[in-house]
Amino acid sequence: MLRRHMSVTSIWQLMGEKITPCLRSHRNLAKLHCALGAVRWSSSYRPAPLLTAAPVRALIDEQTSIKGQFLPPRSPVTVCARMHNEDGDLWEAFAHYNTNANGTFNLTRDHSVGGSYLGCEPMGLFWGLQPAAGAREGLRLRKKNVETPYVVHVSLLDGHVSPSEGQSSELAAVTTERWYMAPGVRRIEIRQNKVVGTLFLPPGPGPFPGMLDLWGMGGGLVEYRSALFASRGYASLSLAYIGHKDLPGPHTSLNVGDSYFKSAFHLLQDHHQVCADRVGIIGLSFGVYLTLRMATQSGVKPSCLICINGPVGSTLKLLDEDGRAQHFDNDQKYWTYDDQGVVTFKEVSLPANLYPGSIAKIENLTCPLMYIEGRDDLNAASTENANLVEETLRAADKSHLLTRLSYPGAGHLIEPPYTPNSRVSLWRVKPEKCEACSIAAFFILPELVVFAVCEL
Repeated sequence: MLRRHMSVTSIWQLMGEKITPCLRSHRNLAKLHCALGAVRWSSSYRPAPLLTAAPVRALIDEQTSIKGQFLPPRSPVTVCARMHNEDGDLWEAFAHYNTNANGTFNLTRDHSVGGSYLGCEPMGLFWGLQPAAGAREGLRLRKKNVETPYVVHVSLLDGHVSPSEGQSSELAAVTTERWYMAPGVRRIEIRQNKVVGTLFLPPGPGPFPGMLDLWGMGGGLVEYRSALFASRGYASLSLAYIGHKDLPGPHTSLNVGDSYFKSAFHLLQDHHQVCADRVGIIGLSFGVYLTLRMATQSGVKPSCLICINGPVGSTLKLLDEDGRAQHFDNDQKYWTYDDQGVVTFKEVSLPANLYPGSIAKIENLTCPLMYIEGRDDLNAASTENANLVEETLRAADKSHLLTRLSYPGAGHLIEPPYTPNSRVSLWRVKPEKCEACSIAAFFILPELVVFAVCEL
């Protein structure tokens, strides 16, 4: 009995030793449950508002998707885009949105109800950029250094507000980069055979189709269109022909002639990474005349032409048979001004006002021509010149070579997509005067690069 009693006692002692840690474990589990409960309770709070942009780095003509999350359901918000141009001027755009039942908004899906634009405009924050209040007049966004991006700060504000008022705090933000040059594109300065330009080559060995890129009488060397061409697979030579320090002076006269443009075309055509039989020419404004003049003379055989809002003859008095021309603001009898002093040049380029003997021999064309006209162009008589091109080719039984794109309500300047448009911009002839401009879209076709103007 004693042994049995001792055995029972030992059992109880043993059980006591086991029970104590069990009770301790139970207390710990209770504490853990309390802690877990606290975690679950804390996680019921909404995360901080989040603004995303995808991709954050993109070419200027690529779409970026902007979304907002973790916001109160069905609440008003403002999305604002801000950036500085290369001269330090502030540009901005903003739009008012309302979140859905889940507290989100998406610019590719939702409609702006106020601000810089209305409706579903996924890229409205980019093409809607305008100089901020108080900025210099007549500004135009024009990229000078294509090896750097535009950096756009996109912010999310509470309520429907105007960013200039400065009354709303920033809930979230994201920074995006807009590039003209894709990774791997090569930029090569050309100072060869007296040709002044910049050659852009796509990544890879080639050979690539090519484009000779001619701008207007604004002068200088404009590179961003060629850089974008190369980003899309085209070798492109942006050519300076007036108003550049490396060209013969004076810089306000056209001091290079036909031989200069032929040299530039052959320089591009003969490049070992360029398809010699797939080189086109694109001309804007006065560049249209140069494009047509070059293509209808012997020694140059482009595969296609793109003419945008320009004349078929010279608006300048020619000084010799090689095409050199006088100072381009000597003759102002066709310049017109409005009450604000804004100058337009439309009458200058009416076919009847072009200098005699300068009209290109369009009937000699042997390659496809696309003529793009803005019907509200105030700087060139685009419609009248397009009519003359069409009539001439029809009379020569070459109507099949012409593709004509006409856009009511569109103006003179043609830009890549999603870049801001301006109604007027300063021009270097008379800084106090302005030049009417417009917005444009940019299309790439398999065999042809095409620029087309959007309606305002």
